[in-house]
Amino acid sequence: MVKRIAIIDGKGGGIGKVLTEKIRRAYMDDIEIWVFGTNTAATTLMLNAGADDGATGENAIVTSINKVDFVISSLSLVMPNALLGEVTPKIAEAVSSCSPPKILLPLSRGNIHLVGAKPGPLPHLVDEVVRYLKEVI
Repeated sequence: MVKRIAIIDGKGGGIGKVLTEKIRRAYMDDIEIWVFGTNTAATTLMLNAGADDGATGENAIVTSINKVDFVISSLSLVMPNALLGEVTPKIAEAVSSCSPPKILLPLSRGNIHLVGAKPGPLPHLVDEVVRYLKEVI
């Protein structure tokens, strides 16, 4: 059975783009990648990076999040009002309380400090996501 992975991003979509490209390269057609952007720019960038399908906005995320096998995003997506307000309280609640396992990159800005999380450049964190997926899929 083909696994379905959701990648969620906002703002410019750069994190989601890198995730989509590397996961697509690692799995080719063995998985289905759905992308969700908090805005159209993020969704478009992730779709162009190799996603199978995608949608934009709160309702798309809230209604689709439990139809996937894994959710991948930055930690910001479980924080209401993050990304300069793009992460609505409904999005944060849907992501944090959805049934599929969540793989969250320890990236946050502002007054959130992650103690014990290993910071690193985005490409290295994405490589860790790909390695983790290979272990669990």
